[in-house]
Amino acid sequence: MSATVALHDGRAGNARQALALARALDPDAGECTLQPRAPWRWLAPHLLPGAAGGFGGPFAALASRPPALAIGCGRQAALATRLLRERGSQAVQLLDPRIDTRHWDLVIAPEHDGLRGDNVITMLGSLHPVDDPWLAQARREFAHIAPLPAPHTVLLVGGPSRHAALADEDFAALLQQLAHHVRDEHGSLSVIASRRTPPRWRELLAALPSGLPGIRWRDDRDGANPYAGLLGHAQRIVCTPDSVNMLSEAAATLAPVFVWSAGIANGRLRLFLDALRNSGRVRDLDDALAPFEAEPLRETARVASEVRRRLAAAGMQARNPTG
Repeated sequence: MSATVALHDGRAGNARQALALARALDPDAGECTLQPRAPWRWLAPHLLPGAAGGFGGPFAALASRPPALAIGCGRQAALATRLLRERGSQAVQLLDPRIDTRHWDLVIAPEHDGLRGDNVITMLGSLHPVDDPWLAQARREFAHIAPLPAPHTVLLVGGPSRHAALADEDFAALLQQLAHHVRDEHGSLSVIASRRTPPRWRELLAALPSGLPGIRWRDDRDGANPYAGLLGHAQRIVCTPDSVNMLSEAAATLAPVFVWSAGIANGRLRLFLDALRNSGRVRDLDDALAPFEAEPLRETARVASEVRRRLAAAGMQARNPTG
């Protein structure tokens, strides 16, 4: 059994954050994918009788021999980490659990969520594995991307959401704008869709001029996902404004990052975008796309260091309660 275990519900965003923090703290960290059943699936993270048996066999086995440190992300994992803490694990929960944070040793939440407390660590954006070694490995694994003409512009595409009402015709205009710019500077343009990208947008990106150098990736029809390689080789990144995770990972690279239609966002997403733009790490998309220098945003390393410090201090206090 690993000393550190990341717990999540299988959703890609939750899994990526939990694993990123767990492996920043312990490279040998294990992983547990929860299999929630009713009624615990509906009511997590509230505690009900029999909850330990409500997440499937892998969690039941884990609960019988709790790890030293449990790190969860998402509402289902919040109940799982809460249960493991009752069995002796130190518990760290990612994202606002929507109940009192005293049920965990530490809670880590985005600044734009507004959650504060003595055991709360805030972060700008989300956690992920993108750092210099990760990018170097991506460049090695996707070495075929390197010969694309410079400057290589990479467009990361999400999709419309309730916090970013993006229109099809505006996305088509964005593709035209970038294609004209890249053609004029004799560079290359790669465009990659995500799970949130609607079918119409996938059709539009596939219809970019075939003579324009670059990669067009809609989904598995276009082969293996080149996302990591594109982040590693990008000399300029343009992002749609709808995904905190996508923007956080783009901002962790060495490339200048431009956000398309940032002003259309609302709610907590708008708060995040404003903070990211005010930090100077990203800029609004314009016609010039002029390069700029900015420090990569690497919240995972900072948060892991703070988690390590606080858990160590808590452990010392537990061993010596009188100080």
